[in-house]
Amino acid sequence: MKVSIGTPPVDIYGTVDTGSNLVWTPCVPCNDNCFKQIHPLFDPKKSSTYSEISCHLEKCQVLDGGHCSPQNICIYSYGYSSGLAQGVLAKEKVTITSTSRQAISFGIAFRCGHNNNLHSDVQATIGLGSWPLSFVSQIGGKRFSYCLLPRGTEYIDPSITSKISFGNGSEVVGDGVVSTPFVAGDQYFVTLEGISVGDTYVSFNSSGKASKGNMCIDLGSQMFTLPPDFYKRLEVEVKKQISIDPIKDDPNLGTLLCYRTKITNENGPILTVHFEGADVELKPIQTFNQPLKEYEYYCFGITNTANTGICGNYVQANFLIGFEF
Repeated sequence: MKVSIGTPPVDIYGTVDTGSNLVWTPCVPCNDNCFKQIHPLFDPKKSSTYSEISCHLEKCQVLDGGHCSPQNICIYSYGYSSGLAQGVLAKEKVTITSTSRQAISFGIAFRCGHNNNLHSDVQATIGLGSWPLSFVSQIGGKRFSYCLLPRGTEYIDPSITSKISFGNGSEVVGDGVVSTPFVAGDQYFVTLEGISVGDTYVSFNSSGKASKGNMCIDLGSQMFTLPPDFYKRLEVEVKKQISIDPIKDDPNLGTLLCYRTKITNENGPILTVHFEGADVELKPIQTFNQPLKEYEYYCFGITNTANTGICGNYVQANFLIGFEF
């Protein structure tokens, strides 16, 4: 997502993430740990609207990893799976473009990173969580929606982009709309009761009763991941409903369920995901992915994890998905 920051405005390109509650971008000066980027870093000294936030303000007190510098400025140290991020909590003007092509500006708190030892090429993060310092909370909407392009669309027409909307214009209404409640937590947790492969139902737990909040809707993750027991039972049923044999003993694929075929992924089974009060049908284009364009095989886009289930961005493609909190 492109946003403009500062006065005069500088464009930054951030990963939109429903699993994050913060807005973050690397800033000048950035030490030797900072990764190289295509776009210039934001330089606070060149902006007339930039200001650092005192550690005594509430924004610093609710910041995960926030603490005081000797100068009473709010600084942070935050660990990711890909590395460490450190810097200053600051306030700045952020500008986005409305559907009528007008520039709309907001004053928001964001993390200005000066030590970013992250193994990533992401320039910034636009956190869309429900906590006070997230982008959507700070612009006052409490509502947003998006529609993601299916993976591979960029090969067909790079000019087509995914869409995201905030505020009243982001409401999802009309025929076919379903909804499921959030379960209290620091992320968007919902309850997944089971998945049907064709007409065969596979329950989340062997007992048939799913625990509340067992699935996180995480735009910053790619895969749809499930606990191992559930995944194994689901995989067995998927294999039954595909007429060709899966690829075996390929060290490059690891434990992925893949099929060697030149045909498109439209020939796999339809999966219906049963959330609490909402059934969502996933077509093969959302559940089978071609790892690289030149590969002549497709892999099942659902995998297993020991943690809470995660609904990543691959299976969210081609839906208009709205959040209200």
